[in-house]
Amino acid sequence: MEYKDTLLMPKTDFEMRGNLVKKEPGIQQRWEDEKLYEQMLAKRDGSELFVLHDGPPYANGDIHLGHALNKTLKDVIVRARFMQGYKTPFIPGWDTHGLPIETAIQKQGYNRKEMKVEDFRKICHDYALEQVKIQEKGFKSLGCIGDYDHPYITLQKEFEKDQIKIFGKMATDGLIYQGKKPVYWSPSSETALAEAEIEYKDIKSPAIYVKFNVLDGKGILDEKVDAFVIWTTTPWTLPANLAICLNPFLEYALVESEKGNLVVLASNVDTLWEELGLEEKKILKTFRGEHLEGITAQHPFYDRESLVICGQHVTEDAGTGCVHTAPGHGEDDFIVGMKYGLPPYCPVDEQGHMMAEAGSWLEGLYVDDANKVVTQKLEEVGALLKLEFITHSYPHDWRTKKPIIFRATKQWFASIDKIRDQLLEEVANVFWTPTWGEQRLHNMIRDRGDWCISRQRAWGVPIPIIYAEDGTPIMEHDLFEHFAALIGEFGTNVWFERDAKDLLPEGYTHPGSPNGEFTKEVDTMDVWFDSGSSHTEAMIGRGLPYPADLYFEGSDQYRGWFNSSLIIGTAVYGHAPYKQILSHGFVMDEKGVKMSKSQWNAVAPTKITQQYGADILRLWATTVDYQQDVSMGDAILKQVSEQYRKVRNTFRFILGNINPADFGQADMVPEDKLTLVDKHMLVLLSELNHEVKELYVKFDFSTITSKLTTFMTNMLSAYYLDFTKDILYIEKKDDTRRRQVQTVLYKACDTLLKLWSPILVHTAEEISDHFAAYEGTVHLTAFNKSERIADDEVIKEKMNRLFAIRKDVFKAIEQTRNDKVIGKPLEAHVILHAKDTDKALLEEVLGDKIHQWLTVSKVSFTEDELEAFEVIEVKVEKCEGSVCPRCWNITDSHAEDGLCERCASVLEK
Repeated sequence: MEYKDTLLMPKTDFEMRGNLVKKEPGIQQRWEDEKLYEQMLAKRDGSELFVLHDGPPYANGDIHLGHALNKTLKDVIVRARFMQGYKTPFIPGWDTHGLPIETAIQKQGYNRKEMKVEDFRKICHDYALEQVKIQEKGFKSLGCIGDYDHPYITLQKEFEKDQIKIFGKMATDGLIYQGKKPVYWSPSSETALAEAEIEYKDIKSPAIYVKFNVLDGKGILDEKVDAFVIWTTTPWTLPANLAICLNPFLEYALVESEKGNLVVLASNVDTLWEELGLEEKKILKTFRGEHLEGITAQHPFYDRESLVICGQHVTEDAGTGCVHTAPGHGEDDFIVGMKYGLPPYCPVDEQGHMMAEAGSWLEGLYVDDANKVVTQKLEEVGALLKLEFITHSYPHDWRTKKPIIFRATKQWFASIDKIRDQLLEEVANVFWTPTWGEQRLHNMIRDRGDWCISRQRAWGVPIPIIYAEDGTPIMEHDLFEHFAALIGEFGTNVWFERDAKDLLPEGYTHPGSPNGEFTKEVDTMDVWFDSGSSHTEAMIGRGLPYPADLYFEGSDQYRGWFNSSLIIGTAVYGHAPYKQILSHGFVMDEKGVKMSKSQWNAVAPTKITQQYGADILRLWATTVDYQQDVSMGDAILKQVSEQYRKVRNTFRFILGNINPADFGQADMVPEDKLTLVDKHMLVLLSELNHEVKELYVKFDFSTITSKLTTFMTNMLSAYYLDFTKDILYIEKKDDTRRRQVQTVLYKACDTLLKLWSPILVHTAEEISDHFAAYEGTVHLTAFNKSERIADDEVIKEKMNRLFAIRKDVFKAIEQTRNDKVIGKPLEAHVILHAKDTDKALLEEVLGDKIHQWLTVSKVSFTEDELEAFEVIEVKVEKCEGSVCPRCWNITDSHAEDGLCERCASVLEK
């Protein structure tokens, strides 16, 4: 007889190798065919809602790892909340307007300046929808579910209609206005930019110290020899200088030097004289800044004066304390200039070239080139005290990667000042993860100026303003409603296809247009106004509650989507559109360098899913500390793959020992009929179930994967499954002890499968196909309830003592193996000198199966003193006897055919 054929070895079709790359597309197709998402909604019909509102990625190009991290974690959150009993609608969205798509179209050979705007926009529209489909495919390949049949897209007529209504409400509430003021301007894009579209990089700039001779000293300064000294890194802005700003409360000194008497901050005299290389230094007078207010100085190279004004934005940290002020080229300059009636003068065009009003010697020069010419002119007129070059951080257009300028133009603005206090109050009412997010957004809202929402682009939602003949912008509620209805029917292209009068209601008149002539605004809205409006169409418009339970995006969205959504939501509905904000970091390579195509270190998600499988990528996303910047690379993927292999193989072993032909619900042993060792496993399983469910609520995914993997690797594979093989394989099929172990394995499989299912979505589907616990997919079930096992604390106390004994025994076995006395543990005879209480506990819990629990062949007790370990005295000898050819245990009691008594009894039965 082949004794191996009599063993009850694991049997399952669940493969050892995942073959995820081949299996996952079929599973995803199955979900689509069976409408899993719709089934999930139907399953929870009437349940409490949990709404994660999807921040729209920009529809341009294949998804990258940042997208993959974001969408995967969103999917984990949605699925976990479903498993916790919530109804979890998830509507994916896309941001589709703006410069990147315009740029992509122009790279295809289309010139927007030589085409009808509406024709160019149609090409952009079609291109954007193509990109949406590409990215949708990418997200689905990650195993992400949602209402992909009905996404929200910012170019949809319904979305644009609601956006126009939002603009109209804010306008009629006095929160939208037109004004000329300095804005971030990108000469490379020829448009104004929002703060969220700015990134900072180091550049090398000329830094100059310049004299402004006193013109009218008001009896305080001498017009002949006294001068103010300014410092700037943008010489090209000097043609727009209208003032010199001092801090009213700081002390200034008039200092005699070989270059004349110079006015600078009193506290910085020594540093400045060293910096300027001046020898003569005699302080003639000191004054508070406010005492010099109203003095005028001569502009260095124009026949006009520069007014001395006061502003508290001037500090003594660096510079001269006398700030060159050009109200057309800086926000602080503009604000302080307004106090003194100074216009936002800006002699620079939209391409960053100096205009004719700056003088023929500068006309046509790009601002960087003007730096050199202006500096040369200052030297010619004797106003230049010093020129040096410094490297400093400077704002750049985040799309073109080129420097921006501050330039005053007529733009449309959303007022922040009017609702700033309310916005800050809303920030305080939101729950933030990480907690530092609250302070970050608070500071941004506290410090930001009014939001410039107009863009000089073709591809965007139009600013719905009609101007009367006298130039008055018409801002009437009924008119905005009319525009919204028009766009809801025809889309925003109607704005560009029709003349202004044809956009108005039939018979419309306005006192500012006695001849019935009207013009229309041609600027489009900032794309952050698009995405910041998403809560209206994608939530309220689809019957979902406002505010959403959660917004979850990358940390760059504190200045982007979190910011714009807060402003618009609060302005329109009175409070923030989200109850909680969760954010994640950026994806870096294994060297800690941010991934980007320009660095040649970007790894495409499709490359990972086609080599390893989406579940490996999902496991990576949930093992990293995503709230910080995270790393990705081949070495990391191999580590994650090894972790996956351990989890998969543990499930495979369990499934093999509870296959439907061997074990089913009818074979389950009641809890009170289990051994204490089995009950202990259920106690640990119950605690794990409770902990992991709590961790899902806290979005602590890395701790979840760590706890689940550790439990399966240590408590299951290395402990329980290890010693129970002797039971599962050797005993009779329906032996009570075997059924007890199988009951534990069945419960473990059920609990662990559900806990893993939001993360390893494809593998969980595959496991549920091989597990008879429930009909259909695990993804339509719920996490198991947190139920305590009777006498759980007593069980843990007893088992903790037994584990301490077991640990000592294993140390002794290992020493004996190292001494070459025995080979494998089954060759061991363990002799124990134990306290009476320990001996009683071992016999109470394990009976005559102590050796089985310790995975040795024999255990005996002695009254003799043995080598002392931490809690018990142990001696290990080589076990005397012969090896049973069926169970491999060593025993001195054998049947005639060499089998041990246990195996002989099993085969006889």
